Amino acid sequence: MNIRKAICCLLSAVCCLLSPSCSPRAPQNGPDATPVYGKDGVLEQIQVDRNRNGIVDTWSYMDGSRIVRIEVDENEDGQVERWEYYGDDETLEKVGYSRARDGKVDAWAYQGADGKVSRIEISTRRDGKVSRTEAYEAGVLARAEEDTDADGLVDQWETYSGGRLASVEFDRTRDGQPDNRLVYGPGGTVRAEAVR
Repeated sequence: MNIRKAICCLLSAVCCLLSPSCSPRAPQNGPDATPVYGKDGVLEQIQVDRNRNGIVDTWSYMDGSRIVRIEVDENEDGQVERWEYYGDDETLEKVGYSRARDGKVDAWAYQGADGKVSRIEISTRRDGKVSRTEAYEAGVLARAEEDTDADGLVDQWETYSGGRLASVEFDRTRDGQPDNRLVYGPGGTVRAEAVR
């Protein structure tokens, strides 16, 4: 059962429990979930044990019945590895990841209209600042740009063909424009070119 479905089931169960015509029995086939309410009685969080082993591994942050964010400790080591961020209309806006699996988000994936990843933003220095952006077409890496020297300006551009690195352009003069290019050919050949 996916996380969103589990939360919807829990919300239905909570609403049912509040109804006088509902039996107070909790569903037995889903993950264990515990609602957390604020002082004003508004649902603030749902803690979920997805595999029912006694360890809470998913936290859904709520504004009443609206999902705001979901955090997941995928390997149950006490560190969150995945963050899902939802908009006001409860559509998934982006998914954050901890590439080092240490509880610190350093990459964010965005999905396109086709439901596949369209863009990934990465904080290569793990400081919360995006320094690399990858663009995907039909779920395959097509382009990337990166600020390799942390000056706030893109200085490296990569293009891919069929998921394979085809070329890399570099801005060695720091003027925001590429001046050198490496072109990767079949069989591992590399050709250097001046762009300007």
